[in-house]
Amino acid sequence: MAGPTTAERGARPRSESGRPDEGPPGRRFGLPRLRFSSRVLIVFFAAALLVAGGVWALYGSSWLRIEKVNTSGTDALTHAEVVAAAAVPVGAPLISVDTDGIEARLRQKLPRIDSVEAVRSWPNGIGLKVIERKPALLLKNGAKFIEVDAEGVRFATVEKAPKDVPLLELAVDRSAATRRFGTERLTREAVRVHAELPAKAARDIRVVRVRSYDSISLELTGGRTVMWGSGEDGTAKARALTALMKAVPTAGHFDVSAPTAPAASGS
Repeated sequence: MAGPTTAERGARPRSESGRPDEGPPGRRFGLPRLRFSSRVLIVFFAAALLVAGGVWALYGSSWLRIEKVNTSGTDALTHAEVVAAAAVPVGAPLISVDTDGIEARLRQKLPRIDSVEAVRSWPNGIGLKVIERKPALLLKNGAKFIEVDAEGVRFATVEKAPKDVPLLELAVDRSAATRRFGTERLTREAVRVHAELPAKAARDIRVVRVRSYDSISLELTGGRTVMWGSGEDGTAKARALTALMKAVPTAGHFDVSAPTAPAASGS
């Protein structure tokens, strides 16, 4: 028995009216496509609601507003001083606070602060992480003392000298060389010398005396003195001073201004 012809196999089914069958009515009018579009709209509106809810929670809700300010790293400064200078807008949305502005205010109002980081502490706090400057030398100013840090920055005036911090004496004249370098440069040279001293001399130092760029001397305990010269070649001068203090421990004066030819005298 012969099978269906090619024309019969490819012929589309016909309805009772004789027209080709177009399939179910839903498919004919694209209802599946409409259902897909509806799902996309539902997802879109759900996402929009989530975003709106998040924005409201961050900016409009009372849950995420600043209620407290914490500080850490303070020593000479008090918590109250730091908080007052920071001027954190308590009650404002935590997300909107300008942390860079807080840091800038603190550095401007409190020169004792070397660095500070303002961080959000969710859900309702601001943390201020402070690093204070430490005095390397002290400048006498009448009955008070100006603290100078390791970078030569004069950052605070105190009534009582901190323990074990040497004095800096700027006994400079008004020569052309002094006008050329200036007291700020000479102050930086002094703290540079102090930082490069060998450990034993650093423990015993009482005064760093600066007469000019090339004339920096040190006063140690027991009336001993050291002629250091300029701030250059500090490592070599530190080695020479260490060797001299070991070789002639009873000497009263050490000269390392020329580190290749150091000298010791007195007893």
